Amino acid sequence: MAKIDASALELKERVVAINRVSKTVKGGRIFKFAALVVVGDGNGIIGFGLGKASEVPDAIRKGIEDAKKHVIKIALKGTSIPHEVIGVYGAGRVLMKPAPQGTGVIAGGPVRAVLETAGIRDIRTKCLRSNNPCNVVNATIAGLASLRNVEEVAAIRGKTVEEILG
Repeated sequence: MAKIDASALELKERVVAINRVSKTVKGGRIFKFAALVVVGDGNGIIGFGLGKASEVPDAIRKGIEDAKKHVIKIALKGTSIPHEVIGVYGAGRVLMKPAPQGTGVIAGGPVRAVLETAGIRDIRTKCLRSNNPCNVVNATIAGLASLRNVEEVAAIRGKTVEEILG
């Protein structure tokens, strides 16, 4: 997928997870923070980033900057997704199924943050295997990036939309 210039977009940020890690040294423990952040415009544009720093606000700021560098456009069909997909990243797998209008977002924490930021309002999801927020967010983004709508499939096959839909 082609990356999008995020400087011209109105992006909303959402912190998915903040992790505290410590290093033990001779004088005691040193604490640092990692913030997983998702950005999106609510209309099919989504990105995520990981920021690490010794203070939480700095980690969040770095995460937002990283997320704006990795923004992609996803295919939507109304308020849902065009077809069922399983996103895979590492040990994380996320099953996403389209749902009729009015269903709402049926998803766990990290997946819900990604989907709501992307602008998807009707979907059913299930996290399979890993529940590590970083892997789950990566798997969700990978699944959403692999979505294709009818127009894209028709162009690849050299047919019209009517021939594809029957």
